[in-house]
Amino acid sequence: MDAIAKRILSMGFNCVRLTWPVFLVTNDTLGSLTARQSFQIHGLLESISGIQANNPSIIDLSLLDVYQAVVSSLGDNNVMVILDNHISKPGWCCSNSDGNSFFGDQYFDPDVWITGLARMASMFKGVRNVVGMSLRNELRGPKQNVNDWYRYMQKGAEAVHSANPDVIVILSGLNYDKDLSFLRNRPVSLTFSGKIVFETHWYGFTDGEAWKNGNSNQVCGRVVDNMMRMSGFLLDQGWPLFVSEFGVDQRGTNVNDNRFLGCFLGVAAELDFDWALWTLVGSYYLRQGVVGMNEYYGVLDSNWREARKPTFLQQISALQSPFRGPGLSEANPHKVIFHPSTGLCVLRKSMLEPLRLGPCTKSEAWNYTPQKILSVKGTYFCLQTDDLAKPAKLGITLHRF
Repeated sequence: MDAIAKRILSMGFNCVRLTWPVFLVTNDTLGSLTARQSFQIHGLLESISGIQANNPSIIDLSLLDVYQAVVSSLGDNNVMVILDNHISKPGWCCSNSDGNSFFGDQYFDPDVWITGLARMASMFKGVRNVVGMSLRNELRGPKQNVNDWYRYMQKGAEAVHSANPDVIVILSGLNYDKDLSFLRNRPVSLTFSGKIVFETHWYGFTDGEAWKNGNSNQVCGRVVDNMMRMSGFLLDQGWPLFVSEFGVDQRGTNVNDNRFLGCFLGVAAELDFDWALWTLVGSYYLRQGVVGMNEYYGVLDSNWREARKPTFLQQISALQSPFRGPGLSEANPHKVIFHPSTGLCVLRKSMLEPLRLGPCTKSEAWNYTPQKILSVKGTYFCLQTDDLAKPAKLGITLHRF
């Protein structure tokens, strides 16, 4: 567990969105099961041996105590935690018919959910690395409606704040967390302020196979316009927006995902929103009846030891460093030229050599004028090229881009 926490930090991440089911804190029979008993119930005897070898201190703890131990281990390694209520009844998420999709579903009693939120918030009150609580993952299904969203999400937010006033409260939208458009003209009404965040999810498959079948630039423009209508407008209204799930097939063979990623990284760099990658895990003990299932969206390999695709970590590395915020030196606003396919930025070595790609931390400040001219800020040198097939360089002849 400690090694995994250290690996998270070494890959450049500073926070984990840690999922939990409502029944873990509202069903005493479930919450009091030990890790050993839980694995025995599911016939995962080989997994028990692995835990005994690698994490012997937790094998006979209750499931609730194991969860707390994970949070503590992350804290010991300076990793923040967002407690994410992912589901009510433990299992794989999500579908419209799993009984967990919206308030009033088979396993989704709003009162039990609010009780669970309050208990979880109280449990981690004063735990310094627990910085936020996400009220519910991917509301969805035939029962979803805006009025119940306001009714219950506001109650849930108040319950969390009352039990633990120190945590950020994160509210998700409808339709698998893709739709927050209803907030445009009807803001939430809460007794507290200054710590409300909205979250959205964004994947390549969010738009079917549009990326695979269409022109990437055109699809990117269309998809981003839609995202801004559905959730991105909140940034313009001054609200924090957290893309709490995005991800791609780490094998690199999914054309749809590969094309989506370049668009996503460009938008993330431009808008500077916070994000969380789905997912860390390289494999599952048990998922949908399959033991040891591989997770190809996982940044770790199936053994949880190495990065599944090191070049992916390079691609996102420039976005892992905050551009602004507490503790950062104040700098005059400026632009860098980011290359999403590599995660690098445009640099110059000298006036006589072509421009090259390198670490974004070494990038100069650029200006982009209304006349569509890219120039090094404070100079007369602008970006130019003689031909599409030739490298870009600096010059004093104005080229429009």
